[in-house]
This record gives sequence, structure tokens and C-alpha cells, in this order.
Amino acid sequence: MEKSWILGFLLLLFHHLTAAEPAFGIGGVVGVGVSVGIGNGGVVWVGGGINSPEPPGSSVPRLDRAYTALQAWKSAITDDPLRILDSWNGSDVCSYKGVFCADAQDVMGASIGPFVAGIDLNHANLQGTLVKELSLLAEMSLLHLNSNRFSGMVPDTFRDLSSLEELDLSNNQFSGSFPMVTLYMPSLVYLDLRFNSFSGPLPEDLFNKKLDAIFLNNNHFTGEIPQNLGNSPASVINLANNKLSGNIPFSLGFMGSRLREILFLNNQLTGCIPEGVGIFTEMQVLDVSSNSLMGHLPDTLSCLQDIEVLNLAHNKLSGELPDVLCTLRSLMNLTVAYNFFSGFSQECSRLSFRNVGFDFSLNCIPGRDMQRPQPDCSVIPGGSLNCLRIPTPKPLVCGSLGLSSSSTKKINPSSSSP
Repeated sequence: MEKSWILGFLLLLFHHLTAAEPAFGIGGVVGVGVSVGIGNGGVVWVGGGINSPEPPGSSVPRLDRAYTALQAWKSAITDDPLRILDSWNGSDVCSYKGVFCADAQDVMGASIGPFVAGIDLNHANLQGTLVKELSLLAEMSLLHLNSNRFSGMVPDTFRDLSSLEELDLSNNQFSGSFPMVTLYMPSLVYLDLRFNSFSGPLPEDLFNKKLDAIFLNNNHFTGEIPQNLGNSPASVINLANNKLSGNIPFSLGFMGSRLREILFLNNQLTGCIPEGVGIFTEMQVLDVSSNSLMGHLPDTLSCLQDIEVLNLAHNKLSGELPDVLCTLRSLMNLTVAYNFFSGFSQECSRLSFRNVGFDFSLNCIPGRDMQRPQPDCSVIPGGSLNCLRIPTPKPLVCGSLGLSSSSTKKINPSSSSP
């Protein structure tokens, strides 16, 4: 997994060195912040850039706007223990630490001068707020501010950051409701708001936007997960460690093959694991642990042939673990501890011989060690729960429900530019 993030960053760098336009498409998740901007001063990317509608000779106004924006932001930063901003003096913004420039080109490919293409201040430990003047950096494609002490809210003027593809505000002190302005950034594909103090409900439009990565974990979001979750083309969605309630949306079962990881752990979710989970996806990580889910496991979990980590622990699930679940070819870790499962097959007993981690402790499995006391198993939670079941053929046919082309396109969008 770590190698894929590094590869993503190298692709990002290659893009700015060679591309004529700063569009990524939605081919993969990029930009998990590697703090390249805080080492030896600013860096100028030469040869990349954008096809700018501005006439030749307009690079000076472009950098003048950048100077205005960065100086306004500098004045709103109240603590800089690493003295990063000591370099933020003078009009040469491309020499500022954490600021990266690229060479803009006209429609004929001729250079028309540098512009600020990205800001990476990860782990700078800066304290302050974001300022509305940052919207003057309209050509900027990435803003990485992981692990600082920024607080307040995201300015509404950020909707003018029309080229921004990656926004990483993780591990700060931001608060307030979900920053709706992020949904109006037309080029955004990577949104990271984790480890802040955002609160309130998640907006429905979040899952209609062409985001490849959605990290909202470790905030204070409440309410139900929007029912259109399945519309999202994201490959990674992390909603863990919030206060979300209600059922997992049924549309989870119709997410496209791009989905690789989805995490719901440590919320307040109830009801069933939706029928259909696994039919279309090539999911590698599914974690619904530490909720209050009930009922039997859906048959379609057997479609998860690429699943590596399946964590169902600390719920109120019941029934028997099916054979097919324990024969999934890519499985590396299966955790079902702290539930009410009543048994598992010989295939599950063989997981240890495949070096697959298997934790089934504190269930209601007769003849096994470390199970719940018998009185706890006399009444199974959710025994009367009616989980919707879709009749499935035997053997189960995965990846096809005869959807129309229009429905398929909505559920599994192509990787066209956002």
C-alpha cells in the first residue's frame, strides 16, 4: 500500500514536469503528503504547467497575485516554531519554502513564465488560519497542510481554486460543519479532512462528486450516511471514528470496481450489512468493526475475491460463517471477534495453515475456547431483524446483475477527467 502512495507522488511530480495540462483523471489516489516543500527552500518545476487563457507576458501579474496571497496568509500565521516562513520575504515567491512553481505555457506550447503550482507545508507545525486571499492562487493544483495547527473554517473563496486537485487539511484543528466549498472545486480528486473537529451531517453531494479518495475519519460527523454512497467513484473512503448512525446504505452493494478500501469502524451504525456487498467491487479492505450491526452475513461477501482485510469485530452479528468466506483467495486477516456467531466450517479451521489471521474469540461457538458465557448466547441480538435478502443463484454469479448501460455508467463511472 505504501509503495502505491509513493508511486502516486512520483506520478504527480512527473506530471508537473511533462504535462501540458494539470488534469489527472481519476486513475489513482495521489498526494499523501511527503513534506517535500520544507527541506531546502522552494522548488521550481520547469516544463510543466497549464495552457493558460492569459496572453503572453501575463506571468508577472500571476506571481503578483501569488505574492499578495502568500503575504496575507503569512500575516495570519501566529506561530512558526520551525521558522519556515523566514524565507517568505521578497517578491520571488518561487523561492519560498513549501511553495512550488511550474512553467505556464500558451496554447502553442511557448513558455509564458512561472506560476504557483502547489504548496506543501506538511508537518510544519504552523499555527493560524486560512485566509480568503489564497483563492488568488487559481492555478494551484495541490495544497498539503497535514500536521499543523490551523484552526477555524475553510474560506468560501476556495471555490475559486479551479485547478486544485488535492486538498489535504488533515491533522489540524479545523472545526464547524462539513466544508461545503470543497464540493465546488471542479478539479478536486483527493480530499483529506481526517483528524480535525468537523461536525454535523455529511452532505449528499459528497458522493456525487468525482473524488478518488475521501478521508473523513477522526472527526465528529453525525447523522446517517447519505443513501447515495454507492454513486461515489472513489477507490478509498474512510468514515471511521465519527458518530455516524443509522444503517449502512443499501447502495454500498452497487459500488463499482474502482473501490478498494472502505472503512466504517467505530461509529454507531445499526441494522444489517447490505445484501449485494462484493458483487461489483474489487475491494481489498472492508472494516465495519465497533458498531452495532446485526443479522447474518450476506452471501455476496463470497464475491470479495480480492479482499485482504475483513474486520467484522465488535458488532452483534450472528449465524454461521460460511465456507466460501474462509476460502477467499486473497484473505490475509479475518476478524469476527465479539459477535454472536454460532459456528464455522472446516474451511475456517484451515485458515491458520494458510497463515491467515483469524480471530473468532468471544462468540457463541460450541466447543471452542474463549467464547461468551452460555447465558450471553441464550438470546441473540437482532434475532427478529428482517435483513433484505436478494435471491442469488448457486453458485453465486459475481459482477453481473444485468444492469442497463446507463445504470452501469452511474454506478461505475469511467476514469474521465473530473
